Amino acid sequence: MTNTTSTSEPAIGGNAGVAAPTPDVAGATDAGRASRQSPPGGRKRRRAVWGVMSTREKVLRYVLLVVVLFITIGPFLWQLSTSLKGTGEDIYTANPSFIPSQPTFGNYLRVGDAIPVFGYIGNSLIVAAIDVIGNIVFATLAGFAIARLQWKGRKVVLGLFLATLVLPGEATIISQFVTVKDLGLADSLVGVALPGMIAALNVLLMYNAFRQVPEEIDQAAVMDGANAMQRLRYISLPAVQGTIAVIAIFSFIGAWDDFLWPLIVLQSPDKLTLTVGLQYLQGTFATDQRMIAAGTMIAFIPIAVIFAVLQRFFFKGVEEGGVKG
Repeated sequence: MTNTTSTSEPAIGGNAGVAAPTPDVAGATDAGRASRQSPPGGRKRRRAVWGVMSTREKVLRYVLLVVVLFITIGPFLWQLSTSLKGTGEDIYTANPSFIPSQPTFGNYLRVGDAIPVFGYIGNSLIVAAIDVIGNIVFATLAGFAIARLQWKGRKVVLGLFLATLVLPGEATIISQFVTVKDLGLADSLVGVALPGMIAALNVLLMYNAFRQVPEEIDQAAVMDGANAMQRLRYISLPAVQGTIAVIAIFSFIGAWDDFLWPLIVLQSPDKLTLTVGLQYLQGTFATDQRMIAAGTMIAFIPIAVIFAVLQRFFFKGVEEGGVKG
């Protein structure tokens, strides 16, 4: 009988007779995996998880948020605090208090006694209403015509609207005044509202909103015999309601806060808008900053109300894109 002896090859880097460690799919051995799982020092390494912020990142974001709020909302809160301070409280001290020690609404009543504030508010509302309605109607029609209708010169008109955004308002204010004067609308609220009834930016916003509507829907409507106005009313308008709300808010704020153009057009004291009328408050009572602060807060109230009513549509318009099913 022949004795056969089997010899096993020694593992590379190990003793004879010891089986070599089995590599995994990636070619790493058990020892390599153990070294990756347990780094030197015995501390476990935390993996960064997508979408999960560390404590340091959260603290940094909240600090930046507080700084931004202080810069943007701080002056508004300071004006509100000043408007509520009584005459016995010193607002010129080196260390003024933010919270009024004796809050009062007397400054708001004094504004009404000094100037016809309600008449000015009514004039501003008329101008703002004309501008809002004009921008909603004309910007919608112009944006739909450029985005959805095929006609010669469409790209040229779009380029002209884009070019007008480069020009500042002061560059065309003289020609606007001459036009309004030749039309016999000087010293009138219609003359104040006329140049702002359609803005190039609003036309471009509506153009972009109408472009988001799929063309297949328009083509199907054309196949069914719908004309341009029917497509605008039943297909395009329901898809761009958010953008219309954005245009309404921007148009109202622009007309309400405008100061230079009403100052040039209007001469009669009873036709002044609120922003122009408040200058008489500052000119007459330049040393009483409480009344000036109260006047600015009165001018802010309508803007806050409009935005509070339309804020749901405003954020919808900002995020609007296409037809959502």
